Amino acid sequence: MNSAPHRSGVVAIIGLPNVGKSTLLNQLLRQKIAIVTPKPQTTRNRIMGIVTGSGYQIILLDTPGLHSAREEMNRQMVRVALESLSDADAVLFLADSTEVPVAKQEQWAEELRGYLDRVACPVVLALNKMDLLPSERLLPVIDWYRGLHAFVAIVPISALHGTRVDALLAELVGLLPEGPQYYPDDTPTDVSERFIAAETIREKIFLRTRDEIPYSTAVVIDTFEEGNPVVIRATILVERDSQKGILVGQKGAMLAAIRKSAAADIERLLDCRVRLHLWVKVSRNWTGNVNMLRELGLA
Repeated sequence: MNSAPHRSGVVAIIGLPNVGKSTLLNQLLRQKIAIVTPKPQTTRNRIMGIVTGSGYQIILLDTPGLHSAREEMNRQMVRVALESLSDADAVLFLADSTEVPVAKQEQWAEELRGYLDRVACPVVLALNKMDLLPSERLLPVIDWYRGLHAFVAIVPISALHGTRVDALLAELVGLLPEGPQYYPDDTPTDVSERFIAAETIREKIFLRTRDEIPYSTAVVIDTFEEGNPVVIRATILVERDSQKGILVGQKGAMLAAIRKSAAADIERLLDCRVRLHLWVKVSRNWTGNVNMLRELGLA
């Protein structure tokens, strides 16, 4: 008897900001490669995660949140997300099951349909944070989303706790075409250690600063010297002198806290000692500079 064919393909994860896309990616990979914060629009680049199992390999694309963009950087982030759809064999649309605003249902439905109408391949809807809703409240949410699009499946999950993530994975595998295994079993992502180090530093900035500061910063890895310890020198870009003052903090306390927290996470990632050096530099209006965005991989 012939064995089942091997399946492989690309699944793009899309959704509005702050619905848990990066949390779900990390859960599926069983390790952290995408940064996670409580703030919206944390993810800026398209991040690839690779899930390999018995008879399948899913190449997952974690994308920036879909939103109405005014600034140049935000427009580029939405472009990255939408362009991922053209590479996909299937799309995983992730939504927060706790957020169906009654007062704005029609407006929100129109916005979501605008994104979903661009998708030509099958779409699976995952309703995140199911653990926060009793079943009698979850069922109307499922019905509301069912009226938006012809989803091939609707799967309530908890990305944070891993609830029903295996059921979601099974739905995605069933949509993949027959194909070879493209990456080795032990390869969870194609992004470099330099990229993950920069993202880890940026995560700590998001977690420790408020207001516009996290959104006005970027991290550039100047040098990454292999060894034990690994020595990393990085520059944090900001747009104004006042932002630099906040990031550095009184007597350098804020920057020291960011450095210490980021270095600890990077050490866990690399499984070796890390010596991290950080500088803060003012680069005025970098978020609106297409050339600068291109250098950072955002355009």
